[in-house]
Amino acid sequence: MTRQTILILDFGSQYTQLIARRVRENKVFSKIIPYNMPAKEIAKLAPKGLILSGGPASVIGKKSPYPDKGIFKLGIPILGICYGMQVIAEMLGGRVKHSKEHEYGKQELFIDEIRDMFSHLPGNFTCWESHGDAVKKLPSGFIITAHTLNTPIAAMANKKRKIYGVQFHPEVTHTEKGNQILSNFLFKISGCLGRWTMQSFIKETQETIKKTVGRDKVVLGLSGGVDSSVAALLIHKAIGRNLRCIFIDNGLLRKDEPQQIKKIFRSMYHLNLDYVDRGKRFLIRLKGITDPEEKRKIIGAEFVRVFEEEAAKVKGVKYLAQGTLYPDVIESLSPTGAPSSRIKSHHNVGGLPQHMKLKLIEPLRELFKDEVR
Repeated sequence: MTRQTILILDFGSQYTQLIARRVRENKVFSKIIPYNMPAKEIAKLAPKGLILSGGPASVIGKKSPYPDKGIFKLGIPILGICYGMQVIAEMLGGRVKHSKEHEYGKQELFIDEIRDMFSHLPGNFTCWESHGDAVKKLPSGFIITAHTLNTPIAAMANKKRKIYGVQFHPEVTHTEKGNQILSNFLFKISGCLGRWTMQSFIKETQETIKKTVGRDKVVLGLSGGVDSSVAALLIHKAIGRNLRCIFIDNGLLRKDEPQQIKKIFRSMYHLNLDYVDRGKRFLIRLKGITDPEEKRKIIGAEFVRVFEEEAAKVKGVKYLAQGTLYPDVIESLSPTGAPSSRIKSHHNVGGLPQHMKLKLIEPLRELFKDEVR
């Protein structure tokens, strides 16, 4: 099955994840990638379109992040949002300058070109702005498609090359017609069909797991939470009894939780489940540690050590499976190399040692929490 994908080049915006969510809500798969990923690597992913995110930097700064200029030669639709629009302008011969009047918050947007990006929209509506720089000169071949009272070039387009830019943020709910704008880019301009659903994800993921694992065995750390439970059942449906689940009691569990987990997954779901009590071991490692970030890394590293010890007892195990989610990775470290800060280290991301004996399988790594539910 060929998955239609919109790639989002991350320049460190707080809204980058929100862009990805909005695209998926339109039943189109989206993926966040490094802003500086080489154009050749992007081409291999065969995206239907690219979205350049916003970001905290100034385009005219000395160390501002810029994408590979080759993206403009790939012949695929491109949408730049805020910083992304300014990057497009600068790289294609336009000019960006500091604005005398910055725009933060709600602004009235006036549409100058109703086709393509602004199809089926009223002539003016409220949008959400957050910028101190602005495009002052259009690149060759571009036209102005929208403006505000303070920003003459609030949106631009080169229809022949299918390159578009908006200075405001259509991904936030404060922009009244934001979803329609993104929908126009996805369907009218990029030609997406909107067929990506959780059902298609399940089928595709199970086929991928089968091909990856073959006849080898997988060990999974099952906590009983939504993420690891869903990961366990996805893998179980793909490879059956070749999945061995390990439930580790780390001494920090709720009352009667071990008994509940054993009953549910052994009796109801018929999984291979080993119960391992290592509470004393974890508590010894955590003794005297008060910093939450350090605790998460210690717990993560200890989990992996226990998994490797238990996996060594099972013949043919080559893979460690986890219920890692997209937000886990993004919060722990920028998976895209973007100029964004770490929020916190999740124990299943920040605590993993660099050299493991087992290969990782993370079937939920591209999903958000509600998608897993």
